[in-house]
Amino acid sequence: MRLTPMRFKEFTWPHNPEVYSVEYRRRIAVHQVPFGGCVMQELGGSYRVLKGEGVFAGEGAYQRFRELAEVFRSQGPGLLVHPVWQTERAYFTSLEAAEEPLPDFVRYRFEFWEDCGGYDGGLKAAPSGGGEAGNEAGTPPSPRTHTVRKGDTLWGIARQYGAELAALIRANPQIKNPNLIYPGEAVKLP
Repeated sequence: MRLTPMRFKEFTWPHNPEVYSVEYRRRIAVHQVPFGGCVMQELGGSYRVLKGEGVFAGEGAYQRFRELAEVFRSQGPGLLVHPVWQTERAYFTSLEAAEEPLPDFVRYRFEFWEDCGGYDGGLKAAPSGGGEAGNEAGTPPSPRTHTVRKGDTLWGIARQYGAELAALIRANPQIKNPNLIYPGEAVKLP
């Protein structure tokens, strides 16, 4: 049985890598909390990592490795077609010559991370000021608040707004357990 050749962006492997593994990972953050150890927080989603090892052999082997290295240097995700892994958008995250390359033999290792598409539009800078100034009529500014989103922690909110965690906790006496906040909840900023 002939397997489909592995492809990524414009590069097609002349023959499929010899060894590969698929690893499943989950996004987790670990936060230090006041008066305690730490709390782990799931950041949503899981992704797969495809790792492998192969060789380019014969005339032009080193040139094929260089072509693959050029694809690695190109930015952004691409379509990864693998004979047994379903076709996915992925990032080419690692390429390594596993031993000294020769003109006719190169052993290499690679790694791809599945792109879950969470930021297709790209990251955008948040507007500065955040409602600090009053409106043009000269009315005082309204108190600043942050609406909790899934994955937020008080520690993360404090860092985001440049506030001290203790001051943020004091400004929010309605939050009984600083280690437990809920999406949609309003957090007053000091």
